[in-house]
Amino acid sequence: MGVKCLHTIILFCFTLFLGSCKEKRQKSDLEITFSQDTLHLGYTYWWDESGPFIGYCGTPHTLIAMGSIVQMDAPNDDAGPLYTSQKGSIQLEKVFLINNPKKNAYHQHGYLNTDCFYKSGLKIGDKVLVFCYEYDDELIIPGQESIIPIGDWNHPLVNSTKTFIDKDENPLKIEKDTTLWEAYGHGTSLKRIIECRETTSK
Repeated sequence: MGVKCLHTIILFCFTLFLGSCKEKRQKSDLEITFSQDTLHLGYTYWWDESGPFIGYCGTPHTLIAMGSIVQMDAPNDDAGPLYTSQKGSIQLEKVFLINNPKKNAYHQHGYLNTDCFYKSGLKIGDKVLVFCYEYDDELIIPGQESIIPIGDWNHPLVNSTKTFIDKDENPLKIEKDTTLWEAYGHGTSLKRIIECRETTSK
């Protein structure tokens, strides 16, 4: 075998080796080219709970993303006696999950807008994780607890959220993060859906 032929074989094998070493793309590794459009999230203010883990065994998400708050209006009475409305906008940095309902779907929107910010304690410039659900075939947010402040894009909650998505929203896969979520007020709800999953999987 000639030296040139041997060199070609070695180069080919090395290329295959590098390809096999590349990290496999996960479900949460979505690549989105954001537009300048804004998606308004309906606010199901009458739901009993909001947050990243709702429902006895966990309600599936329609959209999970992170971004920065870029607008925060003053509270108002636009919703009448139903609730105090306070509108705000979030510029998206990354989208981790899209499971669109039939209406009010997400399509590369660069901004999310909702009026559930009253008494959230959030302000312009805050980085947040956003957890959305489905109601009546529309993409909605059930309340301010579904908008969680994070210090930076590499916050531990981001990694836990990505693992949760990559493992098909199986809470057992992030059980070790219960204390972390508890620090942000969501430990009890995570424990509840973990216990439910453990019971139903027996």
